[in-house]
Amino acid sequence: MKHSLGIDEITKLLQGEFGDPHSVLGMHVIGDKEEAKVILRAQIPGAVTVSVVDKATKETFPVKKIHEDGFFESILPGKTDYFPYELLVDFGNGHVWQTPDPYTFAPTVSEYDRYLFGAGNHYEIYEKLGAHLREMDGVWGVAFAVWAPNAKSVSVIGDFNQWDTRRSMMRLLGESGIWEIFIPGLREMDLYKFAVKGQNGQVVYKSDPYGTYAQLRPDTASVVYDISGYDWQDEEWMAFRTTKDQYNRPMNIYEVHLGSWKRVVEDNNRFLTYRELGEQLSDYVTKMGYTHVEILPITEYPFDGSWGYQVTGYYAPTSRYGTPKEFMELVDVLHRHNIGVIMDWVPAHFPKDAHGLARFDGSALYEHQDWRQGEHKEWGTYVFNYGRNEVRNFLIANALYWLKEYHIDGLRVDAVASMLYLDYCRRDGEWLPNCYGGRENLEAVEFLKHLNSVVQNQCPGAMMIAEESTSWEGVTRDVKHDGLGFSLKWNMGWMNDFLSFLKKETVHRKYHHNYLTFSMMYAYSENYVLVLSHDEVVHMKGSMMYKAPGDRWQKFANLRTAYGYMYAHPGKKLNFMGNDLAQYSEWSEARSIDWHLLQDEDHRRFHNYMKALYALYRNEPAFWEKDFDPWGFQWIECDDSEHSIVSFARRGYDRKEQVAVVCNFTERPYENFILGVPEDVPYQEIFNSDWEEFGGTNRRNEGLLPNLHQGANRCAYSVSMTLPPLSFVVLKPVFD
Repeated sequence: MKHSLGIDEITKLLQGEFGDPHSVLGMHVIGDKEEAKVILRAQIPGAVTVSVVDKATKETFPVKKIHEDGFFESILPGKTDYFPYELLVDFGNGHVWQTPDPYTFAPTVSEYDRYLFGAGNHYEIYEKLGAHLREMDGVWGVAFAVWAPNAKSVSVIGDFNQWDTRRSMMRLLGESGIWEIFIPGLREMDLYKFAVKGQNGQVVYKSDPYGTYAQLRPDTASVVYDISGYDWQDEEWMAFRTTKDQYNRPMNIYEVHLGSWKRVVEDNNRFLTYRELGEQLSDYVTKMGYTHVEILPITEYPFDGSWGYQVTGYYAPTSRYGTPKEFMELVDVLHRHNIGVIMDWVPAHFPKDAHGLARFDGSALYEHQDWRQGEHKEWGTYVFNYGRNEVRNFLIANALYWLKEYHIDGLRVDAVASMLYLDYCRRDGEWLPNCYGGRENLEAVEFLKHLNSVVQNQCPGAMMIAEESTSWEGVTRDVKHDGLGFSLKWNMGWMNDFLSFLKKETVHRKYHHNYLTFSMMYAYSENYVLVLSHDEVVHMKGSMMYKAPGDRWQKFANLRTAYGYMYAHPGKKLNFMGNDLAQYSEWSEARSIDWHLLQDEDHRRFHNYMKALYALYRNEPAFWEKDFDPWGFQWIECDDSEHSIVSFARRGYDRKEQVAVVCNFTERPYENFILGVPEDVPYQEIFNSDWEEFGGTNRRNEGLLPNLHQGANRCAYSVSMTLPPLSFVVLKPVFD
């Protein structure tokens, strides 16, 4: 090593174009053993003087300023070997700063870590990359590391160095593309970004891709935050989750957007905090009888109107509602109320915001370079490059991060169809075929298989749920049998048919009867969730109450019948917030759902109906024990299109727990309606959407319904019953 750097080398350092600043900054021994000398170099723009303090002897050695922009260099007299030291920096304004030198510390990311990351298999990479409070050589500070293989240089900037790109330059670790530095003295809640200089010389200021906390929008800095140390109290729930078969238990999911579930109107219409949500949401969900909460994305995002689906901070719960540990507390409280927590997760695309992942190191790093592969023009976003090991690692580790560190019970994977098809929402000439000339995104397919295999292995009991809108085969089939390996799939076909039928005037429904029945043609091809999600009640689509035809009474009756049919149909269930209030208005992220409707008797009765329906669903095993087994369902009558009536039986493990369901989708009531039943015993009405307490006409079936001992519909036996208008009725056999 030369005794002194030349002006060209100093200029490269000051301009941030030095890939390994640790090799020249800090303390170095130069010369051979007999003529060894110690040289100290520091780059501290704004400093007037810099001295070296020997920590053992307390001796002080001044370091000469050799460049006006803050480059210091001196050979320390009398010193021939490295010694522990600190820098004493005087900025000339009364501020004197004594600190360990960041350029004396060994790398915090090992060669093995780098190897695993490069291979795409470092599933705890979030413990290495990002910002981590830790102790190095007896000194506390923050270890920073970021992947930017095509950068010319990377610096950490923040309040602690006046956001000066020259103060905390990182070193590139071999050929890994990982840049690293340990900065002593930093604390939790310090703000920071990465200043990334591309090969074209342009500097971009990026939030940390692995940052665990972020400033509240519109500010975009990352925040040093230690997520460790939360005292979880959900041991019973976690044990239950891993030991119970998720397929053969009730699943009634309440889909929630945290920012608009409730607002504090009297306090400037502010959001509820994570802590407030923990108390209020758990009480409501428990009272209503939901089994799970599904939260629209809470990974950090800049634009409220994206509802969280355009993510800039994949490892940071949004600061809109509080801190990461307060989000942990929300999950913990829900678990202690025996409520599972599912989180929407967006590995399909990311926004072009300058501080996010887009063109992170001046190149297409997380995305494809070619816009025909790397952009969703319709959404204005970039597509992840699933063929890159480090990108796959980023996403798979992120899924595990939420499942392990935050005890999330399942991830609903958004926009899976857009991942699977290269021509998704693209016209001819706007996409590139795969190596076989096809439209399937083979790299995305392998990524999803890898992801689901790892989750299944490392997080027993956790669910992976696909929002997949096409007929792709084997979405919920095991990877070992060439499936994608998801636990469940949203049944988008059922949703579209069901809503199309609901919107028809009742006199026209007989012409569209197949909308009700077609779903049973494919009900067992996947493990389905029936969904009425936020996407169906927003942006000119109308609320569920708006979709239902007829006058006010008919609208309520239509919804009661429709929801009854949904909850009796095979498949797990998901309903969006506000639907259980019979809300008239479309959902908006900018306001609360319409809680005031509960002051109205009709809405209050409907709300009570939904609570009773959920209790019926939960308490009758026939509705969920055999959701994914054809044995669990039998049509009684599916062809009565003329009267828009369907009937069927649901069965579980116990023959005595079976039920018979009949739905009347017109306003015509029937006395002495003959319903086929599978058992030669009397039947009893256990639920009727037309009961007076629900707002109906109170046409009931009192007492036992004697078996007629004659066949009807597709059954060997039958009963005579009252079938109210626009109704959902459940009968149960009465065995001796």
